[in-house]
Amino acid sequence: MSDSDFAGPRSLARVRVISSSPSVYSLESAAQIAGVHPEMLRHYCRLGIFGEARAQPGTEPTFDDDALYELRRFEHYRRHLGVSRKAVRLIFGLLREVERLQAEVRFLRGP
Repeated sequence: MSDSDFAGPRSLARVRVISSSPSVYSLESAAQIAGVHPEMLRHYCRLGIFGEARAQPGTEPTFDDDALYELRRFEHYRRHLGVSRKAVRLIFGLLREVERLQAEVRFLRGP
């Protein structure tokens, strides 16, 4: 077969698609990527800044891409905008509440 055998307007191609699973990062990896000390990240987790699941004592928290994005945004507010940790914690809590309420409104409005 030549290449011209497959050059028609109705030719098919077989494509292999590799599904990507969400990335999971250890506490040390997440801290390194975000540029914070692992103990500082543990402290943030104990405070519940990144959700209740990561605040559980005795478990080593893991982070996905969304949590890593949130951590980097948190650190940006703290370092570059001079927002205190308490204020950033309040801001993130409010942002989560707004997202929850938006999802509830979308659900109630229906398709």
